[in-house]
Amino acid sequence: MNAPAKQRVLYVIVCAAGPASHVQDFVTLAQTSGWDVYLTPTPNAVPFLDIPLLTSLTGHPIRSEARSPENAGSTPPCDALVIVAGTFNTINKFALGIADNRALTILCENLGRGRPILVVPCVNQQHLAHHPAFFKSLATLRKWGVSVLYDLEKYPPRNEVPWQVVLEELERITIARTLF
Repeated sequence: MNAPAKQRVLYVIVCAAGPASHVQDFVTLAQTSGWDVYLTPTPNAVPFLDIPLLTSLTGHPIRSEARSPENAGSTPPCDALVIVAGTFNTINKFALGIADNRALTILCENLGRGRPILVVPCVNQQHLAHHPAFFKSLATLRKWGVSVLYDLEKYPPRNEVPWQVVLEELERITIARTLF
């Protein structure tokens, strides 16, 4: 008798940008593709989210705060991570190795573990998308092996990539990692 296939674990880091308010659509797509989704919002993203809905969908607690002795429950190691609606702030901090909140700590730890990471920035092309620190951060992350899905011409005005495209890119990078 064959054992059931192990469900892949996906950590979704959600930032405070417009697409965060409908991240439940991405969660559902990922689950349909065989991912067990653990969602961690940045502290500023919490007001964008329907926490009870996301908790019900994922079957896991949604926490943005750092772990304390009271909530030190562990999560399984992830197979991949995705930052959706990646803000200017989170992307720049991640590239600098700043881990001053739970979401950034998870990203920094898993970059160190060599996990596949997909960053989907969502920034205003009128100003933040032209800031030199932003381009430097994207280049740094790419140099470290982080995949970046960023094309303002294709996904204007802030790189609001359709969830299906995000999932396809996630699948592509995770398959590519297993081939090496």
